[in-house]
Amino acid sequence: MLSERLQDVLDGRWAHVRKAARTELAGDKFVTVYGETIDEARERVTRLLRELPSDPGVAAGFPIEYGGQSDPGGSVVAAEMLAQIDLSLMVKAGVQWGLFGGAVTALGTKYHHDRYLRDIISADLLGCFAMTETGHGSDVQQLRTTCTYDPATQTFDLHTPHEAARKDYIGNAARDGRLAVVFAQLITGGKRYGVHAWLVPIRDEDGNPMPGVSIGDDGHKAGLLGVDNGRLAFDHVSVPREMLLDRYGQVGPDGSYTSTIDNDVRRFFTMLGTLVRGRVVVGGSAANAAKSALTIAVRYGESRRQFGAPGEDREIALNDYLAHQRILTTNLANAYALHFAQDELVNALHEVQTADGPVDEHRQRELESRAAGLKAAQTWHATRAIQAAREACGGAGYLAENRLPGLKADTDVFTTFEGDNTVLLQLVAKGLLTGYRDAFGSLDGWGRATFVADQVRSMVLERTAARGVIQRLIDAVPGRDEEVALTHRGWHLALFEDREKHLLEGAVRRLRSGAAQKKDRQFDIFNDVQDHVLEVARAHIDRIVLEAFVAGLDRTADDEVRALLSKVCDLYALTTIEAHKGWYLEHQRLTPARSKAVTGMVNDLLRQLRPHMTTLVDAFAVPDEWLNAAILREEPTRQDVMAEHDAH
Repeated sequence: MLSERLQDVLDGRWAHVRKAARTELAGDKFVTVYGETIDEARERVTRLLRELPSDPGVAAGFPIEYGGQSDPGGSVVAAEMLAQIDLSLMVKAGVQWGLFGGAVTALGTKYHHDRYLRDIISADLLGCFAMTETGHGSDVQQLRTTCTYDPATQTFDLHTPHEAARKDYIGNAARDGRLAVVFAQLITGGKRYGVHAWLVPIRDEDGNPMPGVSIGDDGHKAGLLGVDNGRLAFDHVSVPREMLLDRYGQVGPDGSYTSTIDNDVRRFFTMLGTLVRGRVVVGGSAANAAKSALTIAVRYGESRRQFGAPGEDREIALNDYLAHQRILTTNLANAYALHFAQDELVNALHEVQTADGPVDEHRQRELESRAAGLKAAQTWHATRAIQAAREACGGAGYLAENRLPGLKADTDVFTTFEGDNTVLLQLVAKGLLTGYRDAFGSLDGWGRATFVADQVRSMVLERTAARGVIQRLIDAVPGRDEEVALTHRGWHLALFEDREKHLLEGAVRRLRSGAAQKKDRQFDIFNDVQDHVLEVARAHIDRIVLEAFVAGLDRTADDEVRALLSKVCDLYALTTIEAHKGWYLEHQRLTPARSKAVTGMVNDLLRQLRPHMTTLVDAFAVPDEWLNAAILREEPTRQDVMAEHDAH
């Protein structure tokens, strides 16, 4: 079947992880339960966490010597599969093995690994990742929690100085966590050395808060009922010196501080860079949840009929309406494009995190930027696509038993955790503007005249996949746009690239102009062009997503599958161009006539893809039990049965 061959392409490098998940997590044991109380949901999710298979699983990223598989890519894919089953379970697993366990692995040393990793992998030791504060979310460098070293006792004093400095929204904190990775400002010898992380016991063996630790419950949230988010505060809690996760910064018994990275800002972002996997998981999981929603809506649109055509006794299937295709098939095209982009990102993460020798700083920065941009694109896509699927199912889509309201509620927070999307887009843009300079997280230098267009022009052309293929396609575009077929892949690539380059060069000019006029007002220099900077990032993400899709097409050997994917790729490219046709018209990249022709071609592609809508969602291979939607289990209505009878 075409859908099965298409599935083979989508399953990709970690097909064995996807296959194992569909087999080992088969049935309805792990799926969302509707109508639970918050306590019931938390108890169920915690119990199921310990029953998840570990080979392969979310814990696959841990080192082999401690019971993992040293397979960071496989761990990301395993988390993405959990997102199709129950997002509370996915987030709980992500907190335990991705954030908490990942921080111990990446920031700790052999002492911490030997002492804790096996129990973390088995979930015998449940933990938290305590970074965010009530008053500081995305601005992690300015956290207010302090951890001050005392040479006399060889301990740190961990303290929450005021309510805004308490750790908030912390997964596993309200109910299950026994140990927390706590991020705070390190102070020793009267000097601050920036944000570091410590392992801090927060509950005793009976589940009671440790002395000086205050624990609160965030209570009901819009979604993710099974995740026990809570608040932590510390009243001069004593932390042994060896509990500092000291891979990147060490404090000696006498209080002396040493690090192989002298610059505090660079050290901080090096530490955060090792934790990039969590951001990759969040983006991929949101996109996978959207696949479930689109699968439900497309399948329902095949059976649900509404209004009759003149002269016809039978009502028309929802999926036959162009307006419905505009809603669902365009979102399907985005889902496919983002799938290939995520596949490329996971491969890049795996290569960086399994490479021998010293870290390639350029590749690491590129990975962080790519993860930030795609996380924003994927989570916003999930918000749009799930809402579109909900509306496409009408009143039935509003019923909890049909999964869509739960998917909508559970994924809503994905746009703001693991980095607020707007902040992440600024990081992407700043990476393009500054060339990943050492002061990565600082606003210093936004307007320096050294950031000239010539420097950034070359950066924008860096490609991650199928470089030669993409350049050949662009080079093959004829000189006059009117002579180019609207489905010419090189023309799509050239338009995406041209928009990014033009926006980037314009941002540089505006920043330089602002610097000349407001050289002592660094914030104003940036804030005045923030809208422009965000558009630069969006254009960059659009381009890398399209290039990833083109690279995926190039790898596809099956002619029939490649032909279908080519139409989906055309639809993604042209709907993106259509969405920005105002910009293309303003900058004379499209004539009015060609702009209208783009919309006509989009509609033509929707008609061509209409027979393949179910094939496209079937290739996502989400098991029926995981979809967990009553709307797909209902018998045909009497009207449908009679209509079928009359037709025969």
